[in-house]
Amino acid sequence: MRIDIITVVPGLLEGPFSHSILKRAEDKGLAMVRIHNLRDYASGKQKQVDDYAFGGGAGMVMMIEPIAKCIDALKSERDYDEVIYMTPDGETFNQKMANELSLKGNLIILCGHYKGVDERVREKFITREISVGDFVLSGGELAAAVVADAVIRLIPGVLNDETSALTDSFQDGLLAPPVYTRPAEYEGMKVPEVLLSGHQAKIEIWRFDASVRRTKERRPDLLEGKDF
Repeated sequence: MRIDIITVVPGLLEGPFSHSILKRAEDKGLAMVRIHNLRDYASGKQKQVDDYAFGGGAGMVMMIEPIAKCIDALKSERDYDEVIYMTPDGETFNQKMANELSLKGNLIILCGHYKGVDERVREKFITREISVGDFVLSGGELAAAVVADAVIRLIPGVLNDETSALTDSFQDGLLAPPVYTRPAEYEGMKVPEVLLSGHQAKIEIWRFDASVRRTKERRPDLLEGKDF
């Protein structure tokens, strides 16, 4: 998988892709993330990428021309499955969407900034609009990093344990059950006996029941329409 991220603040994205799982994914040749500074596609000495909104109002708007040049340049080199725009009014990102995107080959992610992009960008180039929640960030960079992380970790071979991603919260519509590690007892708090029993069938039943219980307590909305 290749993910190209277009941004006016590339420095915000240097850290997330240089460490841990995302770095290992690139080292293994399983995923590649490239950051593109939108100002490299802007004209004039000032490399302007934003301007005042027609009709007035507070805030600046990202111009269509630099974005078009960047996307056209990328598309001239390869085909893309999706051109994604990170925006608060997009479709709310979830695990199902992460699973869908992990099956794609090449993605472009455009990070919104200021008051957003000229609407013609969305009409002409964008195939999917994504939000990471009902709140507003200073820009789409951190949201883009969240999406890229959630997607890349699902690619086969990225995680050392192939089953790890399959047992994450939301994969089966439930929250993940509690987990424990050594010591088996700490200040009188004991690990549930079933987890120490070695009886895998009983352990799986306990984990499922614990997932349902935790979901009922914390996210009952996830159980709507389900018979648990």
